[in-house]
Amino acid sequence: MGKNELTAEDAEIIEAAFNDDQQDDSGPAWPEPLAPEALHGLPGEIVQTIEPHTEADPAALLFSLFVLFGNVIGRSAHFVAEADRHYLNLFACLVGTTSKGRKGVSLGQVKRLFQSDDEWVKDRITQGLSSGEGLIWAVRDEQRELKRNKQGEEVEVITVDGIDDKRLTVIESEFASTIRVLRREGSTLSAIIRKAWDDGNLQALTKNSPAKATDAHISILGHITKDELLRYLEDVEAANGFGNRFLWACVRRSKYLPEGGQLHGVDFADIVKRLNQAIEFGQSTGEIKRDEKARQLWHEVYPELSDGKPGLTGAMLARGEAQVMRLACIYALLDLSDVVRFEHLTASLAVWEYVEASAKFIFGDSLGDPVADELLKVLRQDNEGMSRTEISNYFGRNRSEEH
Repeated sequence: MGKNELTAEDAEIIEAAFNDDQQDDSGPAWPEPLAPEALHGLPGEIVQTIEPHTEADPAALLFSLFVLFGNVIGRSAHFVAEADRHYLNLFACLVGTTSKGRKGVSLGQVKRLFQSDDEWVKDRITQGLSSGEGLIWAVRDEQRELKRNKQGEEVEVITVDGIDDKRLTVIESEFASTIRVLRREGSTLSAIIRKAWDDGNLQALTKNSPAKATDAHISILGHITKDELLRYLEDVEAANGFGNRFLWACVRRSKYLPEGGQLHGVDFADIVKRLNQAIEFGQSTGEIKRDEKARQLWHEVYPELSDGKPGLTGAMLARGEAQVMRLACIYALLDLSDVVRFEHLTASLAVWEYVEASAKFIFGDSLGDPVADELLKVLRQDNEGMSRTEISNYFGRNRSEEH
């Protein structure tokens, strides 16, 4: 079968999408605001306290808080799913329709609450995802080799100095640049990022980069516009699991504040105190489990979370069960609980509902395959449809052999 030929399954998916489009051509809507359940506990108080004084979207504040908190607590709190141990480092991407979505403002408003761990803020929050090797180097292990000294004795020598603090939050304000790096021939960045989300044991299998990292605790917060994301994210990165390790969140300017807010007049002492207590609690907590009521709810929602969905949107949501549990554990820790209760799982499901709605708005009914997507576009432009011969002729005339 040639590269430009479609299988019967492809044709059925395209036909279904085309028929759906004929019924409703308005396209996916911008997500509804975060449900009240998502603003449970301390996260909700933080968002509601900051929100009147910033133009940032409440969702941007909430996701920024989750990413920072999930990283600062380090590699202790976790939950177990089958044979996998999930720590609470998150990858999130804030997606706006324009560059004026106030995506970056949200980080600054939340980051100030974490100043008690000034070394982490100063040294372990960075920017720039330029290569997989560079990411490993930022959390590298110490390396030693046996060498002979002047007396001819074998001694162990440090050849690579290691990083003691394995926590790292990468803020990528130009996430489009990161996605472009993924497309470079020989780039290891996608594979390293995926491994960082999975287990934190990183190594680039290249001769020129012997560095490795074990138990790295890496979190990522990206900012991008919808147009940039759709332009640069290739179907390969959607299919290989890069995309579904991220929480996608639509954000936009919430209001206009020509004079700025009055955040400097807000007393954050109690909130900062409680946040610090939650950080200390999270750093000393081990395995987190669900209580009975949360367990019953989990059994109800698990089939829908774990069932695959079609198209590019489905590919981007394929890790729903793991993402929801990471979020639920963060809600629990912020409540000083080492058990996920019903309200924590409910809150995380409300956040996931926003992620799902965001993914639908961003990726629409794209099929995640360039040929299939182009054919769907052509079919929509021709209300009378096209025969297989006409389709074949179209691709023969309009696509080069490299596609």
